[in-house]
Amino acid sequence: MKIFGNLHVVNPEFFLLFLLIPLLIAWYYFKRNNYFPKIRLSSFNSLEDFASIRGRLRILIPIFRILACTALIIAIARPQETLKEEEIKADGIDIVLAMDLSSSMLAQDFKPDRLWVSKKVAGDFIRGRKYDRIGLTAFAGEAYTQCPLTTDHAVLLEYLNPQAGLQCGIMQDGTAIGMGLATSVNRLKDSEAKSKVVILLTDGVNNTGYVKPLTAAEIAQEFKIKVYTIGVGTTGDAYAPVSKKSNGDFFFGMSRVQIDEQLLREISGITGGRYYRATSAESLERIYAEIDKLEKTEIEVSILKRYQEKFHLFALAGIIFLLLEALLKYLFLRAIP
Repeated sequence: MKIFGNLHVVNPEFFLLFLLIPLLIAWYYFKRNNYFPKIRLSSFNSLEDFASIRGRLRILIPIFRILACTALIIAIARPQETLKEEEIKADGIDIVLAMDLSSSMLAQDFKPDRLWVSKKVAGDFIRGRKYDRIGLTAFAGEAYTQCPLTTDHAVLLEYLNPQAGLQCGIMQDGTAIGMGLATSVNRLKDSEAKSKVVILLTDGVNNTGYVKPLTAAEIAQEFKIKVYTIGVGTTGDAYAPVSKKSNGDFFFGMSRVQIDEQLLREISGITGGRYYRATSAESLERIYAEIDKLEKTEIEVSILKRYQEKFHLFALAGIIFLLLEALLKYLFLRAIP
């Protein structure tokens, strides 16, 4: 029988003894005069302001007895704390998320913008992959590794916090898809995992960088790295950055959404992955959910349970309460007939 948390009792039937507590209280109430006889006085005026320490301590005797009985009943019910240990055997999957940080990711066809939604959905994906090693790279006009492969997903989620973390403008603007993919492949090439995956998300056309996207895809194929590509953006026009002010802020205006879908299909086709087009936050969530199913980790979990006895704590408490009652009754409040 579970009490709370990891604490449970082996013999809960002994809790029926708690039914005797009200009887003990009633017995003490009706027998109290045997312990503390009354003295008849003609007037109490002289004793009006008199309250001895013995009189105040008298009430503690039944309280200590009830507490002692309660603790001893719990002790004989044998409380135990359950300590669990998990042994996990997983066919490892190493995943690198490559995130586009070009200024066009601030387009507001996704609410509040593409980058905010992309980080949120990627964070949800990571939370569901707790046994996989996951890394994070970012690219715009250049590329870098934000976080190497790790199982410390709390660090990754900090970078993907929609309110903070990765932001547009921290690199030279542009869309270097080849650089982003090459940087991700570099993080995975020495991995010994059975499955190695790159999820590359972009909203534009490769327009800079010294590594061609298809060359990076061929390198990924050599290292048996599968690449899933995601094109983010609605069809038609979107309210997006069109120029930059002298203070670094962006001018926004209507701009044509241009995604090189043919290139992204070729990259995923060369590596054995798939290309997806996300035109809304909901479709992006569905894409990540599908990738999650395609790259499922097989996990074997063995749960070992250890039990730690806790009855001695309650037994000790019961003995202490009995000793306190005896000290009060036979020492401090001893009555002489």
